[in-house]
Amino acid sequence: MRSSALLAAGVLAATVFLTGGCAVHSETMGTPSSSGLPSAGPSDQPSGSPSPSDTPIAQLPLPTTKAPLPTGAITGLPKGGNYLAWTVDDGADPETVEKYVDFAQRTGTRLTFFVNGHYPSWTQVADKLRPMVQSGQIQIGNHTWDHPALTKISDQQIRDELTKNDEFIEKTFGVSAKPYYRPPFGYHNAHTDAVAASIGYTVPVLWYGSLSDSGLITPDQVVSFADQWFLPGHIVIGHANHTPVTEVFDQLEKIVQERGLRTVTLRDIYQG
Repeated sequence: MRSSALLAAGVLAATVFLTGGCAVHSETMGTPSSSGLPSAGPSDQPSGSPSPSDTPIAQLPLPTTKAPLPTGAITGLPKGGNYLAWTVDDGADPETVEKYVDFAQRTGTRLTFFVNGHYPSWTQVADKLRPMVQSGQIQIGNHTWDHPALTKISDQQIRDELTKNDEFIEKTFGVSAKPYYRPPFGYHNAHTDAVAASIGYTVPVLWYGSLSDSGLITPDQVVSFADQWFLPGHIVIGHANHTPVTEVFDQLEKIVQERGLRTVTLRDIYQG
């Protein structure tokens, strides 16, 4: 199944990193630019799926050498290795959040949750999630407290949004999310990046592929987007806002396994 929302996007950076962007309620396709709008690059679209592997996902090793922290926004992982960063935003639906946590606990899948602390879901699931955060299987990233567009608020509001959420993360999970944050809607620019960096949030994390489930879509559509975007080197975003994704976890895990991918957190890959 393919929809018009599967418009290919993504421009390959001159460095070792893929380029692109991120959004949340508009996080439905491709890779937006720093303004939050999609930037097309069809010639750089992945040309096919990697060969399936018979190696179980649990047996694939994590990187032994970590890459230096990048300067500026990232949307993809360094080249080399069958690594996939599966990231999950928001947390509007408590049932979906809890089922994501149960899935990670059951399968060992490594995830990065970009949380909005104002959703009660994260507090409700904290006791179950905290051991996986402490072990490093789950990484917590800062998605601001209540999801404003950073380019449309004042400098002090940007600092307040990130700081309030930072304090929530430390209190709830016992870790710091710094330096990783995801700008809501993917809206960021050099000015907002500098403001965030002034309080320790130096790495805006965008994406190269989306499950497109910030709004309600069908389980089959979730699988279709995963089939397109679960590829080596990709940072893919999903959302803990609606339950359809929880109905196809087994199918998503199968895609990961058949392609010989290893799910990783950002801290698995980067120094810091």
